[in-house]
Amino acid sequence: MHRIVQTEGFEQREMSMKAHIRWLDGMAFEVESGSGHRQTVDGPPDLGGQERGPRPMELLLEGLGSCSAVDVVHILQRGRHAVSDCTVEVDAKRADTPPKVFTSIHLHFRVSGEALKPAAVARAVQLSADKYCSASLMLAKAAELTHSHETIDTAKTG
Repeated sequence: MHRIVQTEGFEQREMSMKAHIRWLDGMAFEVESGSGHRQTVDGPPDLGGQERGPRPMELLLEGLGSCSAVDVVHILQRGRHAVSDCTVEVDAKRADTPPKVFTSIHLHFRVSGEALKPAAVARAVQLSADKYCSASLMLAKAAELTHSHETIDTAKTG
């Protein structure tokens, strides 16, 4: 399903995404993405969870980090940079009281590649944060999002 929406002065085509969630038992649920990937999600132990899978808020952070990582690698590859590795550490703070929303989220990128320039990595991280990462742009409306990065030139480090 597609529809056209007006967003901040520009037209945008809207695409539908779906997920299916089914209660298993306790606080465990099977979640299935629209693309058919399944996993078990579990609530925290204080609500009866049994550590059978990530918690829903952990999935949100994983989605944010991986969404941005996909952008960073794609931007660098399109710029013909030889990327050999990319990791993202996501650190978030939550409110103390319900609904315990994220108040701040920091993403730290560590990107490796032969003759990889820090300026190229900085640009890719910035473009992801400001223009391409849907998860970043959505969550930035609710929490403070910050980014940092390290560049490892494998030509120099071997």
